[in-house]
Amino acid sequence: FCLNSQLAKCSSLTPGRDSARFFLLGILIALYMLAGAAIFSFLERPFELQAHRLWTSRLKTFSEEHNISHAEIKSILYHYEEARTAGIRAQQGRALWDFPGAFYFVGTVVSTIGFGVSAPSTVTGKILLVFYGLLGCSATILFFNLFLERVITFLSVSLMWCCRGKSHHMTLVLLVAVLLVACCAALVYSVMEGWSYMESLYFCFVAFSTVGFGDFVSGQREQHEETRGYQVANCLLMLLGVCCTYSLFNAISVIIRQGLDWLLKCLDVMYHWVKYVKFRHFFRLCQKRSSMPTLHGSGYRKPWALEFPRDISQCFCNDAKVETVSGKDHKDRLFFKQYDEDDALSICTTRPT
Repeated sequence: FCLNSQLAKCSSLTPGRDSARFFLLGILIALYMLAGAAIFSFLERPFELQAHRLWTSRLKTFSEEHNISHAEIKSILYHYEEARTAGIRAQQGRALWDFPGAFYFVGTVVSTIGFGVSAPSTVTGKILLVFYGLLGCSATILFFNLFLERVITFLSVSLMWCCRGKSHHMTLVLLVAVLLVACCAALVYSVMEGWSYMESLYFCFVAFSTVGFGDFVSGQREQHEETRGYQVANCLLMLLGVCCTYSLFNAISVIIRQGLDWLLKCLDVMYHWVKYVKFRHFFRLCQKRSSMPTLHGSGYRKPWALEFPRDISQCFCNDAKVETVSGKDHKDRLFFKQYDEDDALSICTTRPT
């Protein structure tokens, strides 16, 4: 506590609003991840156990029918995993490291999608990828930011006359744009890749949000090598989808930031109200004519329009011309002192904490 009116202006040791927002967001993200982990574990774990049981049964049946040991089967599977890394699939697909395949690969690198279908196998390629991705990813993020600036400018001018360019209206427009691009792209992928429409929508979100699981990857079938138009359309859809989704994520982050500010404000009100309720008997010392004390200016207003001090360490009643200072002595007792405008001590009360 500050012990006089001069020390009352000292800087606070509590973290600022930006730090509070940062820590609150970190806590909420951790809780969000814990909730997501619980939900997905509940949904996917039974299927995983069922797949393990089915795979074990098939290995046992295959081993008995062909008189092959489990060690030999595992050796074959290990070699197949190595071959799969090099681009060999059980079902014949397009070449991964010809020029169109390599261009598709670098596109997934600089856009940070990273499907994982193809990856460098040579030591030189892996070292090159580190420096190539460092520059390429940075340039692409800059491109996304410049794209976002132009989208926000265009939407702000377009929405100015009807809804004053508010963030939630802009977010709604971006959401509609992303949904429109995703629905059109899903229709194309459903026809060209043979996926269901829901699988195509799932792929669009995973690709456009740069999550890139790699369970669905477009343009990898052998017949796609001859369809240059589809390869160009695939790249354009990826670029447009990633740019729009990036803009949508930034707009949503603005709304989340506003929500955090509102939550911090509510927590601040609750905290100071608890302090006021705890020391309300003290605040009556400087109360006069039923006017609540305020702290050297405008008090913090409660939701029901009553005012209470923002800091219990010092309250000032303009009507009574009395300043009240609180603190703790060496015996950890809470004391309250009131001074008039001539700094003369008028009241001193103590009580154990």
